[in-house]
Amino acid sequence: MGKIVFFEDPNFKGLSYETSCDCPTLHAQFRRCNSIRVEAGCWVLYERPNYMGYQYILTPGEYPDYQHWMGFNDSIRSCRCVKNVYGKVYKIRLYEKPDFGGKMVEHGEDCPSVQEAFKLHEIHSCIVLDGAWAFYNESNYKGRQYFLERGEYRQHEAWGATSPAVGSFRRITKF
Repeated sequence: MGKIVFFEDPNFKGLSYETSCDCPTLHAQFRRCNSIRVEAGCWVLYERPNYMGYQYILTPGEYPDYQHWMGFNDSIRSCRCVKNVYGKVYKIRLYEKPDFGGKMVEHGEDCPSVQEAFKLHEIHSCIVLDGAWAFYNESNYKGRQYFLERGEYRQHEAWGATSPAVGSFRRITKF
C-alpha cells in the first residue's frame, strides 16, 4: 500500500495530513499544499476535488515545494494511489486518430519524444494493455501530466487532456 504526507508550508512544515488511501476530496484536511513526502507507493494528485484538474504523478521521495512536483500552484484537492505498478510487463497502443483509427504504434518502454520515435504529431486515442503510464504534453517528460491506467481511451479528453498533443510518455513504476 501507499503512504503520503501533505504539508501546508514549504520544507515539510506547518499543518500536515497523512493518508494511505484514495481521497476524492482533501479540502477539510488542509487549505494549501506546499510540500509532500511520498513514503510508499506512487500517487496521482489532482488540483481539484473528485480527481479533476491538473494531475501530478509522484513516486517515493521528498518534494520540498510545489515546483518540485512540477505544480502550477499550491492547490491539491484529491489524490489516489496508483495500482498496477508492480508488474514487469508494460504495454500501450497509441493511435493517431480518435476511436483507435489511423496509424497504430504498440510500445512497452519510456519514450522521451513521440515525434522522433514514431513520427506522430498527435495521439488522439490509446489502449493501455498493461501497467500504468504518464503522458506529458511536451517532450522529455515536461509540461502537463496525464495518468493512464489499464483501459481504453477513445479520445484525448478521456485521459483529461484538452488537446491531443503528447510529447512524451513513461511507465509508472514503484520507484
